[in-house]
Amino acid sequence: MTIDTKPRKIIVDVSGSGRIVENKEIPGSGYPALSEEAENATAYLPATYQPFLDSIAARGIAIDDVYCEAASPGWFNVSAEENRILVYLLCYDTKGTANVYMRPLEGVTIAVDATEMKIIRYLDVLKAPMPTSKGTDYRFAAQKGPFLTFSKPGVIEHPSFTLDGHIVKWAGWEFHVRPNLRSQNVISIVKKDGRSVMYQGFVSEVFVPYQSATTDWYWRTYMDAGEYNLGFLSLPLQPLNDCPRGATFMNATFAAGPDGSPYVTDNLICIFERYAGDIAWRHAEDLPVGDIRESRPKMTLVVRTIASNGNYDYIFDWEFQTDGIIRVKVEATGVLEISANAMKYVNEANMTKAEIDKMYGTLISENTIGVFHDHFFSFHLDMDVDGPNNSFVEGKLVKHLIPPEKSLRKSRWGLEKYVAKTEDEARIQINPIEHPAQYYVMNPSKKTRLGNQVSYRLVPSGVAPSLLDPSDYPQIRAGFTKNQVLYVNDMQTDVDTYHQKKM
Repeated sequence: MTIDTKPRKIIVDVSGSGRIVENKEIPGSGYPALSEEAENATAYLPATYQPFLDSIAARGIAIDDVYCEAASPGWFNVSAEENRILVYLLCYDTKGTANVYMRPLEGVTIAVDATEMKIIRYLDVLKAPMPTSKGTDYRFAAQKGPFLTFSKPGVIEHPSFTLDGHIVKWAGWEFHVRPNLRSQNVISIVKKDGRSVMYQGFVSEVFVPYQSATTDWYWRTYMDAGEYNLGFLSLPLQPLNDCPRGATFMNATFAAGPDGSPYVTDNLICIFERYAGDIAWRHAEDLPVGDIRESRPKMTLVVRTIASNGNYDYIFDWEFQTDGIIRVKVEATGVLEISANAMKYVNEANMTKAEIDKMYGTLISENTIGVFHDHFFSFHLDMDVDGPNNSFVEGKLVKHLIPPEKSLRKSRWGLEKYVAKTEDEARIQINPIEHPAQYYVMNPSKKTRLGNQVSYRLVPSGVAPSLLDPSDYPQIRAGFTKNQVLYVNDMQTDVDTYHQKKM
């Protein structure tokens, strides 16, 4: 909640008394996520703002065909913007298509003070042609054949997991799942065969910096979780389309708005068993005693949420395997956010290679540039491997040379494990080519029956460094992208904390 532009944390006892348990100002430089009220109210301001009406009239666009939506402007160390809740508005021409993101009002920048509800800055610097609406409508009814004939998917008629309130049990797994406004859901108190694995895990942040530096694009450096709330962006999952037959759905009740009124999102989470023809384990032999063909099907349990943030839809799957693996999958789908441009075909203006390289995007259709951008997904994993006493271990794969008199082999590699003694030692920049390594969360007080330390291996995938300069303001704010693994002893576990401008 924000009072007098200052974020506050307020905890209310909802058990019956209605008493305010805690009410304190949150220190530091930051701001809460955009509220639904602020997004809706600011989106209507351009309709009564004469400079904007002049801009759309010059483009031949009727006000009834204009759709505007609120976006967070990021942070760029501008003193005039400090201690203000700012919203930038992105406006589109909706005529002829439901895919409004393919028809932006390029060059228009609208800055709004969301507290005073007024436009404080307006720019119209570019008159790029409006991309055509032809062929952009993604709805099935608007598509033209021929269409592929899809085979019927396999159906698990009688799922073998149980859901008791928020407790899920399946194949030796037991965990608690609950909806969350910021991260969509939180997986907690995870156990396998009665042994603790993880206290809680959730999406921490999604950093999406676009690479155009023009006046109306440079600020598009979104923090999708902290600025928008992934749970708030979640629409009800559709049975049979978003989740397979036999899925179990979970509703979410959130408190939102300045008065804390609750609202319900139906089908925010779905839980289902998945079998896609994969093999969990296999081995075959031709032996004198007879042929051996052994194979086990791979069945997994999936906890799914989907966030629809503007043009993008993020699909998050927490997948539990029978072999003890927890796999987190992320898919980015939806439609493109494009930049309108005068170019109709590549090198129309006889551009040099250097000029084409500096377009910071690709011409994907006439007058349509797909702007380069990143998606950095960060997850908070509070591990409890056989209990809360855990340490971070880096296992370095090291080449060892072999003396000629020892073997015809000249080299081999070994695994050298190092326990991080400080948090700095557990800040990892993954480079599998030059510095191959494995990573573990170890319980130093527990051993297996063979005497090995009880550990759980972390396997980061799809990792990439940020190419932004360390002094660039978006990179300062998203400093967590510098390292692909950050292990801390006393990580703040409140998933609902407000979004920090600086790190």
